[in-house]
Amino acid sequence: MSDPNKDWQDDDEWISKSELKREAQQLQRLGKKICDLRPAFLATIPLSEPMQEAVALAKRLTGKREALRRHMNYVGKLMRNEDIAAIEQAMEKITNRHLYANQRQHQLEQLRDELINAPQSDDVINALLDNQPQLERQKLRQLIRQAKFEQSKQKAPKSARELFRYLSEQYHD
Repeated sequence: MSDPNKDWQDDDEWISKSELKREAQQLQRLGKKICDLRPAFLATIPLSEPMQEAVALAKRLTGKREALRRHMNYVGKLMRNEDIAAIEQAMEKITNRHLYANQRQHQLEQLRDELINAPQSDDVINALLDNQPQLERQKLRQLIRQAKFEQSKQKAPKSARELFRYLSEQYHD
């Protein structure tokens, strides 16, 4: 006959009560961070309908400390049903948005330079339009042609700047 006290030790899935509490507190802290976000950033977080309603209510409970504390417990409970990985990824983008902005700017600069310096710019344009159909082929060709002309005449890179501005406005990751 096996010892019933040994069963929990053999179970790989067993989680201590303390670990469950730590996970719940971590979810509650993440929920609090979400509730503290500005509306523009909050719109980028993938949340379910009940969670969106709970966040909206938490924003209205500013002066009522005990009500807010209880509501944050509720938010933590709702967080158990959310896609935590997607939420953490979106929060990381918000936290490091300046790094992502710099990275995006460098990508667009490389794309602009590639478009201008390519011997056959039509091939590069076609590849770009396959991924970004909202871009206008004619406008891209015109800006590239003008940028190449300015580069050959050693003029100020006005069209290259305009091409970069167009790409930054229209290009989506």
